[in-house]
Amino acid sequence: MSVTLSRIRAINAVAAGGSYAEGARALKISQPAVARHVKELEAEFGVRLFDRKNGVLYPTPLCNELCDIAERMAEAEREARRILSRHNTLLNGRLTIGLGNSMPGMALVAQFLKRHPSIEIAVETGSHEQITKAVLRREVDVAVLPDVPADGRFRQALLARQNVVAIVHPDSALSREASVTCERLMAEPLIFRTRGSSTQRVVDRAFRAAGFEPVPFLTLDTRDAVYEAVVNGLGVGFMWRFGTGRTDVVHRVPVSDMHREYDEVVFSLADERSVLLDAFFTSVEAFRKDADTLLRQ
Repeated sequence: MSVTLSRIRAINAVAAGGSYAEGARALKISQPAVARHVKELEAEFGVRLFDRKNGVLYPTPLCNELCDIAERMAEAEREARRILSRHNTLLNGRLTIGLGNSMPGMALVAQFLKRHPSIEIAVETGSHEQITKAVLRREVDVAVLPDVPADGRFRQALLARQNVVAIVHPDSALSREASVTCERLMAEPLIFRTRGSSTQRVVDRAFRAAGFEPVPFLTLDTRDAVYEAVVNGLGVGFMWRFGTGRTDVVHRVPVSDMHREYDEVVFSLADERSVLLDAFFTSVEAFRKDADTLLRQ
């Protein structure tokens, strides 16, 4: 025999009700079962848990300590139920979202919260590879990424279409160009992303297709680091056209060899279904109707 959750619950119910009968009613089990839980625990550990006075069972000091534990267990159970149910409620639910780029995902999150202000949102950011793995490991509930391959494991919805552009400092001669080519960019100090970046995959494909193998001046692990390097005049970087809502000094310049648009999608595991996820995917449909305004303002 051992200290089990059932025995601790029985002790707490008897202490609260003052009798085996009241404890049984509270737990919705038989009175003999409640009495057995208490008496077996007393016999096994050689302790007394209740004193009987005038037909009422009063908890001993030792029993009161166990009842404190029982209350903490009950709170833990309630918290477990909240965790298990929060994805299936639009009232005080919680959603974890993975973003490869700040935009357009943040614009979608903002619109979703306007519709459902009581939802708690947690955002995880990372490379395309990192966020995809987070979805597969169920570390995030839903993610927003460009260039996600068709995969039967995923439920997907189109959010927007965009291409990769060069980003340059306003003092650069490139900032006055309507568009540039990979050949022209070979003369510039190039700032690349590390492996796992969807942006860098597009950039690598474009340079290879144009017949070039550039050696980057800098290789950085985040989009923000690339952006800041360009702000500080260190070279030419690359980003998705709507990858940030920032409108400071950096200029976006189209690259003719990178004109292809890719789908930016919202995706989750296909076997994950909940009221909260359905509401988020519904918000994607609403977002698309206003996408041109939201992303180009």
